[in-house]
Amino acid sequence: MTAPSDPTSDRTSDPTTRPTPATAALSPPGPPGRRLRTARLATFGFFALNGFVMGMWIVHIPAVEQRAGVSHAVLGWLLLFLGAGAFAGMQLCGPLTDRYGSHRVVPAGGVLCSAALVLPGPAEGPWALAAALLVLGFGNGCLDVGMNTHAVQVERGYGRPVMSAFHAVFSVGGVLAALAGARSLGWGWSAPLTLGCVAAFGVAVTLLTAAGLLRPDTGAGRDAAGETAAPATDGAPARTRGTPSRVWLLALLATALMLCEGVANDWSVLHLRDVLGASAPTAALAYGAFATAMTIGRFATDRVVLRFGPVRLVRYGTALAAVGLTAAALTPSVPLALAGWTLFGIGLSGCVPQFFSAAGHVDPEASGAHVSRVAGLGYLGMLAGPAVIGPMTHAVPLNITFLLPVALCLLAACAAGVLRAR
Repeated sequence: MTAPSDPTSDRTSDPTTRPTPATAALSPPGPPGRRLRTARLATFGFFALNGFVMGMWIVHIPAVEQRAGVSHAVLGWLLLFLGAGAFAGMQLCGPLTDRYGSHRVVPAGGVLCSAALVLPGPAEGPWALAAALLVLGFGNGCLDVGMNTHAVQVERGYGRPVMSAFHAVFSVGGVLAALAGARSLGWGWSAPLTLGCVAAFGVAVTLLTAAGLLRPDTGAGRDAAGETAAPATDGAPARTRGTPSRVWLLALLATALMLCEGVANDWSVLHLRDVLGASAPTAALAYGAFATAMTIGRFATDRVVLRFGPVRLVRYGTALAAVGLTAAALTPSVPLALAGWTLFGIGLSGCVPQFFSAAGHVDPEASGAHVSRVAGLGYLGMLAGPAVIGPMTHAVPLNITFLLPVALCLLAACAAGVLRAR
């Protein structure tokens, strides 16, 4: 007797395109309802807000540094407080998200992150600035884990990849911050005034947007097995369980790729200026090309994942990134170097969101804790970029140090199978 044919066999016969929990057995019977669409818009809002708030801080770093009376070297050490606060916020709010729901943690993180933006502006002296950055980082970490966990919940409801678009909107928020910050500086506004206005704006946006978030009992999605996930009870602790080894592997790969992103953020401009002798305006185009490619690529990633699966996206994306960075590192031509940084951005653009998504879908009842592992270690990887590359430049030229992130990209390409559905 012949078994009935599987209508989805053409999509799952290739192991590299086998769906993840975000794409397998989660397809809703029809188009998403109004509540789910509203939740998706609210999630876009929080990602954009996070990018805007942190972007406004970056724009005003020179003014804050001058007011606090610290040198570049001291500021570099003080920025570690921002990272430490973010890591602590992520690890604390991951379990809290599972226990109380992202609909509570996200607004709390949004208010804290926005309100904390007023602290660095008037800070005078290194210790005052360190305390301000610690609180700002903590709020950023809380918001980061909460909104990514909620994004996983929304993705589960949609039954198809939507995570990368959220991360693209975060980048758009940073671009808007750069434009708004340039305008306020042009008007002669002080850093305390501008950051205070943005803080008030962020709190208002948070309070207005919070109503659109999903509650745990709305059950917007089903788990990886296609069964309805048991609704969480507010205030009831999630089941106690250890972190699966697969989540740690996802976190390590995210760390490697976010270190690669950190290298582009911190060293791409210096590469063109110091290694290739480009002018300052031309050198600035290196980071601009990378950031633009990252943003555009993330808007396109969800469709690519839906068509080819996350394994192929990460495998070929990181391979493309390795080719791009190798070309940028070895070419003596400025135009070819810019093309290489662009390819590097396109290749990396959609990879890290896949690790966030996969970690969140491992266990719907522990999404927050699992996302916090990936986000926390990934954030440390982002901070490790300058710490790793800087000392290497004492032994080899800057462009040769880029072979380390090239190797990390190739490692991620080989290990992309961890994204395959269990």
